[in-house]
Amino acid sequence: MARHMRKIVIIDEDKCDGCGLCVPSCAEGAIQIVDGKARLVAENLCDGIGNCLGKCPRDAITIEDRPVEDFDAQAAEKHVQQLKAQPGQCSCPGTLLRKLMPKADSQAKCPPDAQARLSRLSQFPIQLTLLPTTGSLWDQADVLIAADCAGFVMPDFHEKLLASSDGRAKTLAIACPKLDDISGYVEKLTTIFADNDIRSVTVAHMEVPCCNGIVVAVEKALAQAGLADMPLRDVMVGIDGRIIEEK
Repeated sequence: MARHMRKIVIIDEDKCDGCGLCVPSCAEGAIQIVDGKARLVAENLCDGIGNCLGKCPRDAITIEDRPVEDFDAQAAEKHVQQLKAQPGQCSCPGTLLRKLMPKADSQAKCPPDAQARLSRLSQFPIQLTLLPTTGSLWDQADVLIAADCAGFVMPDFHEKLLASSDGRAKTLAIACPKLDDISGYVEKLTTIFADNDIRSVTVAHMEVPCCNGIVVAVEKALAQAGLADMPLRDVMVGIDGRIIEEK
């Protein structure tokens, strides 16, 4: 295909931390998060206008003149429609990874009796399907894999499960072992465990028998990633919100 000199997006992968803030600003869907980094998926999808420039907090995006394929408006429109048809793959801001900065109790401006209600959430989204398999959220992270219901049932979920022993917030991924595709989760967790330097893993599940499937999925993923010896904290939550077993 003929290549002509024109303006196009260039992404510095060394600077990019995969935050995803640039994705929704690209109307053509030319920028996507792939393997934890923002990437230009095809030259002919980028119009070179640069709407994504002001969205990068790391200054990883520039517009440069390069010999590239011409912009194809029809291909871009088709690409956007394909993204919309793929759950979790569109440019919806609700699916974009963002890092949060939970405040320590001493920094919060709220009454003493409300201190325990501070959020320990360190990133969003939290659904396992929507999370990238690599990136800073997994680097040296204490990971909490929780059944969906646990966070609603436990009134002190943040304090007892999300906070690490050293005060850092865990990286959270939630899933439902009864309603979701567990085999897909095993595959994704295997990649996450194998490709990142994870510090510890905790799994939280409900006392109902079907919920134990999330423990099995995590154990299988650790084994397939060659990390069967990694200590796994297994927390069982009762339907009354109490931790009824831990091993």
